[in-house]
Amino acid sequence: MRYEIRRIIATCMAGVTVLSMTTMHTEASNGANAGITAVLGESLSSGVSAGITAVEAQNTTQANIETICGYTNLGIANVDNHLNIREGAGEDYNLVGKLPKDAGCEILETEGEWSKIQSGDVTGYVKSEFLFTGDAAVQKAAEVKSIVATSNTMTLNARTEPNTECSIWTTIAEGEELQVIEDMGDWVKVDIDGDECYVAREFVELSEELPKAMTMTEIRYGQGVSDVRVDIVQYACQFVGNRYVWGGTSLTNGVDCSGFTMRIYEKYGIYLPHSSKAQANCGTRIDASEARPGDLFFYGSGKSISHVAMYIGGGQVVHASSAKTGIKISNAYYRTPICVVRLLND
Repeated sequence: MRYEIRRIIATCMAGVTVLSMTTMHTEASNGANAGITAVLGESLSSGVSAGITAVEAQNTTQANIETICGYTNLGIANVDNHLNIREGAGEDYNLVGKLPKDAGCEILETEGEWSKIQSGDVTGYVKSEFLFTGDAAVQKAAEVKSIVATSNTMTLNARTEPNTECSIWTTIAEGEELQVIEDMGDWVKVDIDGDECYVAREFVELSEELPKAMTMTEIRYGQGVSDVRVDIVQYACQFVGNRYVWGGTSLTNGVDCSGFTMRIYEKYGIYLPHSSKAQANCGTRIDASEARPGDLFFYGSGKSISHVAMYIGGGQVVHASSAKTGIKISNAYYRTPICVVRLLND
């Protein structure tokens, strides 16, 4: 179409040049000009209309593309714990991340037995046989997706009741995602490490979400860390994606927050009670700014401790969070820590 328009315009310009060079202006030449103008106008009009129609059709097509939890070509991890993501399509390639059970991803392309995916901040390859795809993925997403409230303010107050007259349970950092229990209009009931709290609707954004992949960099730590601290962090992070079970003590079959730290430290000859509140009284309390990989962060309301996590460096902790999210990695200040305890002397 564009070529045809250019040809007509060129023809018209040539005609105009010839007409400007002649002194004879007959009715016939006027008629010819009128005909050329009519053809040009019709062609330009048709071309413009076709162009607009094409753009509208493209926009309509894009608008009609169905997305599931933000994905257009959805894949969901069909595994018991987590699916390894590699930098290339083969078992010999290095790991670049993990896709937890029921986590979602965008399938970018398929190469034989491997699929290139993108999830969260991770892009890499997974074995296609371990992904739900097509209708199976859509059905699975409907079963496992959750409503997430993302804090859009610097400090979000999570309260014990849906009003500003009650006490503040804890504070949440900007950008943190909370599992929604109920949208109550002006307030949203959320799950924070197994505790029910309320946040103001105006300070959060709600969306349907699936768990996302985690990068290997999320478990990296700073330099100058002792071998035992390096080892304990590596050991703890291998269980990311495993189940949370209230009262559980199995790192593979289900564990709660204090059961997780108890079992991790048990491997290194340090025996802790199965209680976050009791664990906070072990070891030496330090300032959060002094935290090193392996130290424990404790959270709760006021001075009452109800949750524990292990610091892994880089401003992050690994912890058994809740039945919905399992063992995961979070920002160490995703909520305000009450205290930090050191159990390792080196």
